[in-house]
Amino acid sequence: MSGTLKGRVKAHPILPIIDDKKIEFFFNDKKILGKSGEVISSALIAAGIDIFSHHPKDGAPQGIFCANGQCAQCMVIVDGVPKKACMTKLKAGMKIESCEGLPKLPECKESPKIGNIKTVKHDVLIIGAGPAGLSAAIELGKQKVDTLIIDDKSELGGKLLLQTHKFFGSIDDCYAGTRGIEIAKILQSEVEQLKSVTVWTNTTALAVFNDKKIGVIKDDEYILITPKKILMATGAREKMLSFPGNTLPGVYGAGAFQTLVNRDLIKPCKRLFIIGGGNVGLIAGYHALQAGIDVVGLLEALPACGGYKVHEDKLKRLGVPIYTSHTILSANGRNRVESITISKIDKKFKPVKDRKKTFKVDTILIAVGLSPVDELFFKAKEFGLEVYSAGDAREIAEASSAMFSGKIASQKILRALKIIKKEISKDWEDKATILKSPPGKIIKPKKVKIKGKVYPIFHCTQEIPCNPCTSVCPQEAICINDSSLTGLPTFIQDKTCKGCMRCVAVCPGLAVTLVDYRKDPKFPWVILPFEMGDKYIRSGAKIIVTDIDGNELTTVKVDKISRLKDYRKTVLVRVKLHKDLAEKAVGFKLQPPKVAEPSKLYYSDVLPDEAIICRCERVTAGEIRHWIKKGIRDMNQLKAITRAGMGACGAKTCRELIFRLFREEGIPIDEITDRVERPLFVEVPFGMFAHVRDNNNKDGDDNA
Repeated sequence: MSGTLKGRVKAHPILPIIDDKKIEFFFNDKKILGKSGEVISSALIAAGIDIFSHHPKDGAPQGIFCANGQCAQCMVIVDGVPKKACMTKLKAGMKIESCEGLPKLPECKESPKIGNIKTVKHDVLIIGAGPAGLSAAIELGKQKVDTLIIDDKSELGGKLLLQTHKFFGSIDDCYAGTRGIEIAKILQSEVEQLKSVTVWTNTTALAVFNDKKIGVIKDDEYILITPKKILMATGAREKMLSFPGNTLPGVYGAGAFQTLVNRDLIKPCKRLFIIGGGNVGLIAGYHALQAGIDVVGLLEALPACGGYKVHEDKLKRLGVPIYTSHTILSANGRNRVESITISKIDKKFKPVKDRKKTFKVDTILIAVGLSPVDELFFKAKEFGLEVYSAGDAREIAEASSAMFSGKIASQKILRALKIIKKEISKDWEDKATILKSPPGKIIKPKKVKIKGKVYPIFHCTQEIPCNPCTSVCPQEAICINDSSLTGLPTFIQDKTCKGCMRCVAVCPGLAVTLVDYRKDPKFPWVILPFEMGDKYIRSGAKIIVTDIDGNELTTVKVDKISRLKDYRKTVLVRVKLHKDLAEKAVGFKLQPPKVAEPSKLYYSDVLPDEAIICRCERVTAGEIRHWIKKGIRDMNQLKAITRAGMGACGAKTCRELIFRLFREEGIPIDEITDRVERPLFVEVPFGMFAHVRDNNNKDGDDNA
């Protein structure tokens, strides 16, 4: 399996490839073709352009980082006005320039026309249309509550729109066995049918004011909203790491990478390395492979990955090495990522001497955890608004849990509005708790002699909340062995399997196979699930079969591939194996070992103090440590001295990194004074607040 250079995803096993209308635009006077309606950053990366600007302080190259409007790393000049490339839709004829130095304010040729600010009132305002926000809106809409739900993207669904994998959990409660992109459509459809729910997309919440109004920008118009109740379902932002080279173009947050690959069908790289073994990192690696990108490796600082084992197993089977008890030492390259250097670490998380490896890669994906986007929530509480939170804005958990979090929040709001009197459903609270539970212990499966000539084999060995296989079996022949959602599935001995393969097709972890001895007891048929596309596995092709850990078992010829009507995207591959291997077989190895071989590229030790902490102002770890050692304990003083946190993103990335430096220097958290939050949480043109109009009677950016 070998990736190609930057460009567009030409074929995908899950997502349709739509041939949108091509339009011409210009970047630094060069004519480029892009797709109508896509964001500028995706169009540029598809054209092989990943450097959007150079920092005014030291000339460092800058490219896309969050792809979510949270930072300003992708700033470009669009028709003379600074814009975020990841949030600005491409239009025919656009003249885009790289932002070199500080952008200049456009000249104001005549007095602007001042308009009236639009104000609206709603009983409930929901900020964020992800799984939590949509689930809450549905419950409020059922009670005919006047609800406005807003989101800064053009489609509803939040991170569901980036999730091509099937969900875990319960089929009845949170659509387990259904892909995130399909769940987004289901929730959107339900919301659109509710007459009391108004939906505003392309709408960004800017600020909470002490007169209990919320300022938003909707399609370039500034609007003030006065709600009776507010639900913050604003999701989470990714945490960053401090290491030399961490701001090079090609270092992405996992969400940015998934946005490019799964939403915009952009192939941003050829060779990828992943930092972080939680579910986000493991799933992103799987998504990369589906897009035809080589995954050179994944590292985790802990002795074991923190994500679901079935996700980890999928990567291992496909040929991706997992490096536990490892850390990144540096991203290497002059203008963009060219390689990564990692090291084995000891029990104190210190690099082990002479255990370094360098790999040739062009992209490094950071997936080391999430932080709630909760600044609007706390500002609303400070100003006395009746505000609630749900989903990741309340507690970082799986999207399935976020749906119940939204439902529970809606019940609290309905009680506060005196529309219902009943207590919050304990069943909902119990299910939310189960769905957000961390992975349980790993249980070595017992060898059980199953009666019958055809039956499923379960390769899930870790307790996680999941039951699709039990729900889809028409014979009711599968049960959870301890009667809870987190138990392991087993085949019921006195039942009969008909070999329908539904359990194989529905499993989110691709951890169910089927063995069929009916035709040949010595060489049974084995049915294995596959989601990498027909181009890799075709009838008659020879393929390497692996066990659960990715160890090669044998090479066999594919006898047949098929699909079930309800699960068209999961290919069912039939092969013939010897009976001694049949129940060990789980998947196929695609990526050859040479993809993951270390490089002999030159690497010189780089001091950790050279790592950038504040991306916006290019403040290093060494500078921050210097002032901590001088006795500074106030984040506001650090900001005044070093400018850390003074940049366009409002300290969304560097705040946590600075707190980490305090901890590393042994400073107790109660000795640190936190920064004062800005009144505005997103950059906005000044003219918006006065409803300035240009001569074409359109909202202008002339006063940006």
